[in-house]
Amino acid sequence: MEITLYTAFWCPDCRTTKRFLATHNIPCKEIDIETTPGAAEEVIRATGKRAIPQLVIDGRWFQPYRPGKGFLYEEMAELLGIENP
Repeated sequence: MEITLYTAFWCPDCRTTKRFLATHNIPCKEIDIETTPGAAEEVIRATGKRAIPQLVIDGRWFQPYRPGKGFLYEEMAELLGIENP
């Protein structure tokens, strides 16, 4: 499984996502949209909005949180094959 995480240093939801992945020993390539040229535009092109964090799992884009609900622990665990989120 190949995972890319689009993030920014100031984003608390990004930190939650990174913690979740690290807790479950799931490696990912992190791309900071603030410091990587073209990264923010890539997120907009793929999703239609400038919303982070964004996970790209084997080429499919997912937003691991929902405004008003926070990080989607159960959905992300199921998607990543984690038994105890």
